[in-house]
Amino acid sequence: MAKKNIILINRELSWLAFNERVLQEAEDETVPLIERIKFLGIYSNNRDEFFRVRVATLKRVVKHQKKAEGLMGEHPKRLLDKIQKVVIEQQNKFEHTYLAILAELEKHNVFIINEKQLDTKQEHFVKDYFREKVMPSLFPIMLDHRTNFPYLKDKSGYLIIKLGRNKKTQKSKYALIEVPTDTLSRFVVLPKVNENNYIILLDDVIRVCLEEIFPNFEHDYVEAYNIKLTRDAEIDIDNDLSKSLVEKLSKGLKDRKKGQPVRFVYDGKIAPDILAFIKKKIKLRKEDNPIPGGRYHNFKDFISFPNIGPAELSYKKVPALKHPDFENQANLFKVIRKQDVLLTYPYQSFEHIIDLLREASIDPKVLSIKITLYRVARNSNVVKALINAVKNGKQVTAVVELQARFDEEANMYWAGKLQEEGAKVIFGVPGLKVHSKMFLITRRESGKIHHYAHIGTGNFNGDTSRIYTDHSLLTANKHITEEVEKVFTFYADNTKPGTYKHLMVSPFFMRKRIVQLINREIRNAKSGKPAFIILKLNNLVDPAMIKKLYEASSHGVQVKLMIRGICSLIAGVKGLSDNIEAISIIDKFLEHSRLFIFCNNGDEKYFLSSADWMTRNLDHRSEVAVPVYDAKIRQQIRKIIDTLWSDNTKARILGSKQDNEYRKNDSVIRVRAQEDVYSLLKPKKI
Repeated sequence: MAKKNIILINRELSWLAFNERVLQEAEDETVPLIERIKFLGIYSNNRDEFFRVRVATLKRVVKHQKKAEGLMGEHPKRLLDKIQKVVIEQQNKFEHTYLAILAELEKHNVFIINEKQLDTKQEHFVKDYFREKVMPSLFPIMLDHRTNFPYLKDKSGYLIIKLGRNKKTQKSKYALIEVPTDTLSRFVVLPKVNENNYIILLDDVIRVCLEEIFPNFEHDYVEAYNIKLTRDAEIDIDNDLSKSLVEKLSKGLKDRKKGQPVRFVYDGKIAPDILAFIKKKIKLRKEDNPIPGGRYHNFKDFISFPNIGPAELSYKKVPALKHPDFENQANLFKVIRKQDVLLTYPYQSFEHIIDLLREASIDPKVLSIKITLYRVARNSNVVKALINAVKNGKQVTAVVELQARFDEEANMYWAGKLQEEGAKVIFGVPGLKVHSKMFLITRRESGKIHHYAHIGTGNFNGDTSRIYTDHSLLTANKHITEEVEKVFTFYADNTKPGTYKHLMVSPFFMRKRIVQLINREIRNAKSGKPAFIILKLNNLVDPAMIKKLYEASSHGVQVKLMIRGICSLIAGVKGLSDNIEAISIIDKFLEHSRLFIFCNNGDEKYFLSSADWMTRNLDHRSEVAVPVYDAKIRQQIRKIIDTLWSDNTKARILGSKQDNEYRKNDSVIRVRAQEDVYSLLKPKKI
């Protein structure tokens, strides 16, 4: 039970169920082997972030137990115990899956070997590689019982070394080495032997050469075990009014690196004396989540596992499609002026956005560009186009959200670059995160001012656009562009939130508008009219919205939910949510787009949104949802949604058991939605 007696699934446990779906992809024998091992990396990276953010938050509120229990519906300490239990169960499944993948890779002549499995030639190669590449990056720290244990960085992997002595009268020595994956690949590809491909991990390259690292220490044997510490990633920003947001955030980022431990992972085969030594030195408590694991940690590095061996071990790369309205068009403004354009990633190319911004940067008719930036690519062509626009005399305003978690440093860097070139940079809105995905280009045409707007579901990020499913709506519709301009006015002057007839804008109006749309479906259902709601979201958590969906279900409104991540709503419960079905699709691309469809008595309403249905998005962020007025685009969106809903290969049922059962239907035809959406968008040859 949660507050107001709404029946909910705890969001942390629901998130763990989501990450188990990622783990299922690693277990799935129909997934190519190298992709399976990369899914282990994705699972591990997700879990790290979960501990850094959600578990860290729970540990912070444990001291406020009664208040926290009222907010969360459960005692935080009991919830932490449940999380620990699930994580250990998943870790066991993870280890089993990893070993199974290794065995399968060997059948395809791909071998991940350790330091004890090298032949003579391989050992020479590894030692040469170590001396040339690795040794210059190693800085061992000697430990003893008198000195303080060195600071362990978050997200870094370490080897704890024991230089052992056989005689009890002689003391063993300990050392610590950070595995230098910030400068070197975690994976070293060894020379092929006949048709066999070999890989050794950087950790084991170091193990091969431990004697070379410690030549001046007397010892009879040497042991090395992986350890890793995860820290609280919350940033505390002080209230000193004399400091700028950049100054406060810079200090917060430095403090984050010294955050409190929230999880300690170690090799399950570590020698007991070494483990006891570490726990004592870092003052590790039981509640700090010590978790025994396998030989290797920091599995997030496996996201970058090399594509090695036969081609069938990896997904076949398919080219991003050119949008038929933009292909071979010299003037993109002319196209958008004529009709709205919907781009659908990663199936269609994000380069169209770069082309449009590049065109705007040199077009003599363009006066200004305004844009929101939340997460951009490491080598951002979007920002380069904006800088080029400034150099060509355009007025450029960038609303940069400095508090985009884990992208704070990158955003400060790009904000600085834009400011250096003369762009106007607005650092978000006090008290709100700016999460909208918009730009507005102002152009003078035949003496009149015209606007061109982008409203999307994903970030202006060329890197993630290759793996995240998102939509960009490009329009010159005056009803929409005028309201987009109002949102940018609010960013510049927070006293002018504006009023909106077409856009849904949070935190002021979106929740109210959505409730009105749900109420209309309820009224129609009561009157015997057709009534349905289709939602595609990353997360559905907000209690009030879930209560409203339960109410709609009780009155006969048919609700279909496609939720990639957290779903606190329980679908299909008799007397509560009989008319709600919920699925989650996990496949080669990350389902990131957010779509709302309301029946509206047959005159269907479609919205693309930057917002999930979470309290933070609806009440504490600046988000924008845009109505889709173009009939052709609505039809296309509906085909995409119907294709996703028909998936009987990668869709899982979201129910009360959270067992991630694969969804089967009566169709004898195999439907893998992401492949079928690509086919749907691919231009048909005449």
